Amino acid sequence: MRNDLDRTDLRILRELQKDGRLPIVELAERVSLSATACQRRVRKLEDSGVIARYAAVLDPAALGQQVQAFVRVNIERQSKDTTLAFQDAVRQRPEVRACYVMTGELDYLLHVAVADLQAFAEFSMQVLIALPGVKDVRSSLVLDAIKKDEGVRLP
Repeated sequence: MRNDLDRTDLRILRELQKDGRLPIVELAERVSLSATACQRRVRKLEDSGVIARYAAVLDPAALGQQVQAFVRVNIERQSKDTTLAFQDAVRQRPEVRACYVMTGELDYLLHVAVADLQAFAEFSMQVLIALPGVKDVRSSLVLDAIKKDEGVRLP
């Protein structure tokens, strides 16, 4: 699909990344299309998977999640069973906002958000190290966000 995206599709995507709740009429106006043509393009982008989903961007601090951390995790042995058990356990933890499989010196990188330092200590020392296969955990607390996720970079 990437090669099929023209300048208008990219403009639609830029506008929707800024505000996914734009009414189709306003979106069409911003990208200089009729509402019908714009709706057809948006539907094509959705059907092809370029637009994966729509969501609200929430402020963790406003919801009581004052502490964020990036946690590097290495697992004991990278067998299929251990890997799947760890991944399943991580998916169940509400503190884990994102989890990435990594190359290099670590196996996983977790983005964690919790209420306070006590909650992070409990999660780290009681929950995380007890997950299947966990061998080593190293954490870095977020002090400030200089640049937050702004969506996918478009050409």
